Amino acid sequence: MENAPSTPEPDVPVIVAPFDTDSRYRLVHLQGHGWEPLEREEFEPRVQEFFPEIDFDDPDQVHWADRPGEWPKWHPGEA
Repeated sequence: MENAPSTPEPDVPVIVAPFDTDSRYRLVHLQGHGWEPLEREEFEPRVQEFFPEIDFDDPDQVHWADRPGEWPKWHPGEA
């Protein structure tokens, strides 16, 4: 994926890239599947497709580069 951060350590199943205020998405690295831009509503269901038993509160399973749990503000109708 273009502009994706470098591939993270392979022992962390999920990495959320740094916060970007110019987008409603955050780039998320799913171990073995690469980077994907995901919205807040897509994040947990998508991660659970690959890691059904994941603990979202465990930093050894889900690593946030910054602002854990935060997503850029976006309002319907905005591009």
